[in-house]
Amino acid sequence: MTIGIMLVLMGLASSQIITDNVMKNIEVTPNVEIVEIPSKFSVFGSVGCDRYVNVFGVHIFASPTTPEDKLSHAADVLAQYLDNDEDGVPDNPLVLSQLVSRNVFIIMPGTEAEMETLEMDRIEEAGYRFGQDLYGEETKPDFLVDGKINAPDGGYYDGALEEILHPITQHGYANAYPEVFGEKRGSTLAKCMDAARGGYFEKVPKEGPKSGYPAEAWYHYTDETCDYGCMVTEYIYWALTSILGTQDFPGRSEDLEVEWELNTREQVKTGDTAVYELLTDPQYKFPTKAPDGSYKPSAFPVTVVPVVVIENED
Repeated sequence: MTIGIMLVLMGLASSQIITDNVMKNIEVTPNVEIVEIPSKFSVFGSVGCDRYVNVFGVHIFASPTTPEDKLSHAADVLAQYLDNDEDGVPDNPLVLSQLVSRNVFIIMPGTEAEMETLEMDRIEEAGYRFGQDLYGEETKPDFLVDGKINAPDGGYYDGALEEILHPITQHGYANAYPEVFGEKRGSTLAKCMDAARGGYFEKVPKEGPKSGYPAEAWYHYTDETCDYGCMVTEYIYWALTSILGTQDFPGRSEDLEVEWELNTREQVKTGDTAVYELLTDPQYKFPTKAPDGSYKPSAFPVTVVPVVVIENED
């Protein structure tokens, strides 16, 4: 499983994100439209992107090798994660404010190989610090159709459901509720993860029957490039998508067992009660249904989103 989390230029001054370092507001609507890259985002055009979608103030940029239907699908998945009841109003304004304030973006080259060729240093120099890559080749618009999973084999999965969720939790929830969802030791979510891993591990453990983890662990991620905060990002992804049902199909349990053992809603509810209660607590307004990439808002209101000052984050 690709981690895919890309933190860009962590050391830039916050004034490069928020002009003049002053709080202000922006207006957003549920309009999801693919357009040419606006001139103010020309740096993304300079690295090879040719299309843009604004989703409630969160940016998606795509290269010419990403098919239109996959870009549209990704944009709708993002919209459904943010406006799960599709009433045209983002469900959690605190989370959206954090995303918009950080100029969070998703970049969609056609393939992972293409991603490696993009001159991302230009993006860094322009001050965009909080990005996520999603490849056209891993985006599967036909994965979830009319509420039913269409997976020809256990290894088939829509990467958009994972990669788009990562920045929402990592940059949105973790900053809107740092003591609850912060990607640091001691947050409520991190305590849930420590229990799921069978203890606190700053790095991937080496001694244990489950990929180095203790026997009682049900979450045993092994990528050594993934630090503690990254492990939290992956954990909430596994837990939430299992609760939403997108990991529950024939062959998936066997595919995931090296990393994650609770791939159904019921298994999370009974096997990881703490995180189940956390992610289904209505005050945090997590999605209650899985995005299918077909966003159809019932209304088109204007929402005012506060833009807050972002200090340097390591």
